Amino acid sequence: MSGVLDILGGLLMVGGAAFLALGGLGLWRMPDTYTRIQAGTKATTLGTLLTLAGIGMIEPGWALKLALIVLFLMFTNPLSSQVMARAAHRAGVPLTPQSRGDALADDEGRAAE
Repeated sequence: MSGVLDILGGLLMVGGAAFLALGGLGLWRMPDTYTRIQAGTKATTLGTLLTLAGIGMIEPGWALKLALIVLFLMFTNPLSSQVMARAAHRAGVPLTPQSRGDALADDEGRAAE
């Protein structure tokens, strides 16, 4: 049974590494700050969770610690990306010309510029 968990854990870790690499590629390829924040947050959150799940399969004794890390990540990553996007918006960081709308401006009661 341990061999199956090791293989499954390895596959999860490879999948997590792939999502982390795609997150890095997204940071490099996206046209503006807001899409970079989204690419970095979503891909790295999933990549980290898959990696931690893989580690949990390989080392079951670490499950409680890993679960606490996962819980912390699930609360902090989306919150921090939202705060960074709002801070960039308030600082006047422009959207890419391809953007169709400005949801933060609509949320704040201002018209998109």
